[in-house]
Amino acid sequence: MHIPTIKKIVEQYSIEELQAAEAAILEEQAPAIDIPGEDEGEQLTHAIAAIWILNDMQENNRDAKSSLREYTKKVRKSID
Repeated sequence: MHIPTIKKIVEQYSIEELQAAEAAILEEQAPAIDIPGEDEGEQLTHAIAAIWILNDMQENNRDAKSSLREYTKKVRKSID
């Protein structure tokens, strides 16, 4: 997971574009948009994170930075 990459794709793509990219990656196809990552697993992680952040922004009326912070908190909790 590369935070600057997630931040970049949150700014560049819509939820719909990211969901289509997620589906393509899961189907082992190349996504129509550029999702950076060293492998398909990292690309999928970035797409899922960006989708979560965009949804959080809409649902909780937050800016991207705040939603990104909430996402990283969630990830840290899942690791503990």
